[in-house]
Amino acid sequence: MKRHFAISLILAVCVLAASAVAQDTPPGVFQQDYFKINYFSNNGVAGAPDATVRIDNPGSPILDSVSAEIATTGDINLCAMIYVFDNDQQLSECCGCLVTPDGLRTLSVSHNLTNNPLTGTVSNNGVLKIVSAEQNNVNVRCDPTSPFEAVPTIRAWASHVQNKVGTAYPITETAFTDATLSDAELSFNLQEQCSFDQRLGSGHAVCSCGTGD
Repeated sequence: MKRHFAISLILAVCVLAASAVAQDTPPGVFQQDYFKINYFSNNGVAGAPDATVRIDNPGSPILDSVSAEIATTGDINLCAMIYVFDNDQQLSECCGCLVTPDGLRTLSVSHNLTNNPLTGTVSNNGVLKIVSAEQNNVNVRCDPTSPFEAVPTIRAWASHVQNKVGTAYPITETAFTDATLSDAELSFNLQEQCSFDQRLGSGHAVCSCGTGD
């Protein structure tokens, strides 16, 4: 009897703790499941192989970003809003890629994500940011320059070309890391900069979505 009471007490404490954490989320800050970040390195270096990004839509129900309650019970198409930064903090390319439930999208870092930079200079090292979002444009479906609803649950992985060892470039692979997405990061650092770069670039600063779906 005492054992059952102790287990029930532990479960109740865990539920209350989880509820407190959810309530402590500051206003204007989205849950971490919406925003993914990773890096690329030695891109375009002579003799170095290409790196790859893979993105999956696991087909999870969509949660309302404010109430955290289920807003859509069926699996839906998601957009991977991708933003590519140089290692000097400059946004060089951006694009929105459709990912269907249980679909896998595969992108080349060299040919899809860094081949059309705003300045014309290909980034050797930089940062990749992905926001999981609902479709926001009837015509292009996934528009990274316009307001969109950030929602769960895109998953992504990237291979990395490490520094040369002897005659070879070692390859590693990691999952994208969850990061906190604020309103300022979403609206200014990502959406507004992407819109500005693509208007200024007149065809440049637009990445492409690789294969899949």
